Amino acid sequence: MLSLIGLAVIACMTTLLILGRISPVVGLTLIPIVGALIAGFTPGEISDFFETGLSSVMDVAVMLIFAIIFFGIMNDVGLFNPLITLTVRLTRGNIVAVAVGTVLLAAVCHLDGAGASTFLITIPALLPLYQRLGMSPYLLLLLVCTSMGILNMLPWGGPVGRSAAALDLDPVGIWRDLIPVQAISMVMLVGMAVLLGIREKHRVERRQAALVAAGEAGDHHAGASSENGAGWASGTEEPATASRAKMWVNAALVFVVMGLLVAEVVPPALCFLIALCAALMINYPKVSDQMERIRAHGGAALGTGAIIFAAACFLGIMQESGMLESLASDSVGLLPESAVPYLHLIVGILGLPLELVLSTDAHYFALLPLVESIATEAGVGTLAVTYTVIVGNVIGTYISPFNASLWLGLGLAGADIGKHIRYSFFPMWIFSVAVLLVSLAVGAIPWS
Repeated sequence: MLSLIGLAVIACMTTLLILGRISPVVGLTLIPIVGALIAGFTPGEISDFFETGLSSVMDVAVMLIFAIIFFGIMNDVGLFNPLITLTVRLTRGNIVAVAVGTVLLAAVCHLDGAGASTFLITIPALLPLYQRLGMSPYLLLLLVCTSMGILNMLPWGGPVGRSAAALDLDPVGIWRDLIPVQAISMVMLVGMAVLLGIREKHRVERRQAALVAAGEAGDHHAGASSENGAGWASGTEEPATASRAKMWVNAALVFVVMGLLVAEVVPPALCFLIALCAALMINYPKVSDQMERIRAHGGAALGTGAIIFAAACFLGIMQESGMLESLASDSVGLLPESAVPYLHLIVGILGLPLELVLSTDAHYFALLPLVESIATEAGVGTLAVTYTVIVGNVIGTYISPFNASLWLGLGLAGADIGKHIRYSFFPMWIFSVAVLLVSLAVGAIPWS
């Protein structure tokens, strides 16, 4: 019963979000509450579930609110304009080159395995460039999230660490064997970035041509790809920035913030609160200007924060009620006996869709041990099961609504979870299955 209700909650919420028929706040709050009531949980128990979920996202929500306002101010003063100018000059406004650069930058930034810090570095820095070139922010999210998924095979990444804990394995040993898979994945991702970049270039050109035909091209933001790229590359057009002295102070402030986040000297929320105060005092000495900037970016920050708090209701109910664990075990039990020797391959191929149904914890602490125990009885090795499940699932880590840091990335990009899933699901799934099959074919992952 729990499995059916959990599946219905997830299917209903995901479908409505993808179709844009319901707002994230409403869907993440009301649908799981109704599901929990149908499952027989009391209002008191549901309140406890919510409080548990709230405690898991509180730090992310508070950090996100202050981070959005902080980076909004950094954009207002033109801090990232020199970086954008340099990037466009290096790529000469080439959308394909920008797409490739995105995956490489995200990979470098995600070496620490922390999704929040990677989003905080890549999205604010690259989003203005994407906007200037008329590129979709959802392409930015797709490329960054896929690159982060590949780097999550590191031993300090969530999936590998959880797999090692669940099956009593060495996380470094798991990663060492997956290094060839990571290399294969990055090469394939660069190729996918090229293909997606070409598709995006054609889309921007078609949109620009349509604007020209409609007589609206002028200075229209979305048609700025070749014009802005060529102008910036030749140095004939330079966006306005703050004074040089303030620019260096602002840059130093951003680097200090990132350093404190990586070093974990202070909590991220406090770090961004202090950084926001410093940014306001440096760039806007007048109190009236400070309050005006807060109001200018406060709407987006609080709107995204509200979604995070609503996600706490969804996460808390689905995890604490036992719906996810029940769903994981019952899903495996429905397979016919003839499929048991290939169970790990089936779970690997379906790894990304399962990420929309199960949280990372449920996937590795509930589903993986169950698959491993069944597959090993059929003669499949534990390592073969582990590697297949990880590689099949890890690419989709940052498409799941269960991932708290994804909501941070969506907030920074001003994106919608439903549109992100609709835009990224099939490219990421096709890529995930391709990586798994290639890794199996070359022997990087054993078949059994």
